[in-house]
Amino acid sequence: MYQTLKLGIVVPAYNEEKLIADTLKGIPLEADRIYVVDDASTDDTRDIAENFPDRRICILGNGHNQGVGAAIVTGYKKALEENMDVVVVMAGDNQMSAKYLPDLLGPLISGKADYSKGNRLTCSANRKGMSSWRQFGNFILSILTKIASGYWGVGDPQNGYTAITRAALKSVGLDEIYTRYGYCNDLLVRLNVAGARVVDVPMPARYANEKSKIRYPKYIVNVSYLLLRTFLWRIKNKYINRPAY
Repeated sequence: MYQTLKLGIVVPAYNEEKLIADTLKGIPLEADRIYVVDDASTDDTRDIAENFPDRRICILGNGHNQGVGAAIVTGYKKALEENMDVVVVMAGDNQMSAKYLPDLLGPLISGKADYSKGNRLTCSANRKGMSSWRQFGNFILSILTKIASGYWGVGDPQNGYTAITRAALKSVGLDEIYTRYGYCNDLLVRLNVAGARVVDVPMPARYANEKSKIRYPKYIVNVSYLLLRTFLWRIKNKYINRPAY
């Protein structure tokens, strides 16, 4: 199904020495390029990725820790430079199973969507393993992101397992995307203003032995404020500043 596409995989990684090798092992052979973006890790993440036996791997890095959003943008830019048709994000913590990659790519290949993303909140079976606190936080941010982005049918906006077409990627203003964990919410707002079609792909929560780097109380407050700003930005750019015909 990928023969007509150039498929790039962006792997943002920060201090993932225990899981980065397993992540890379799980990336299917159909991918043309793997962009491992080391966000200034202080452990052996970069060394492990550099010595991993796969010629598709391109090691990228930020000079200092800038956040997962910035790391993904670095990968996105390189993918555009190398003319990838579709770019998938699979985090370096091995939470994203390649089993669901065809489900993400299907709507893009068929021309039904420009951006697809995982949704772990569709049923209780998919939420199994997700803590009550994570479920609550995702529920709140799902509501706020629906309002901010205008995508009322989209849930679980914090799910970073995504696929995007080249055209959509070029339309969102990569240099303006929020650099930290709220990048996925910000990107949805920008996709709406660009007129992109977005679909959710149901999939189960999957957690390895990693320790979450997110501090949820602070995170929810920061992203909520971000969503207020992006909501106002969307209204201004989609409705107020519309060109006259």
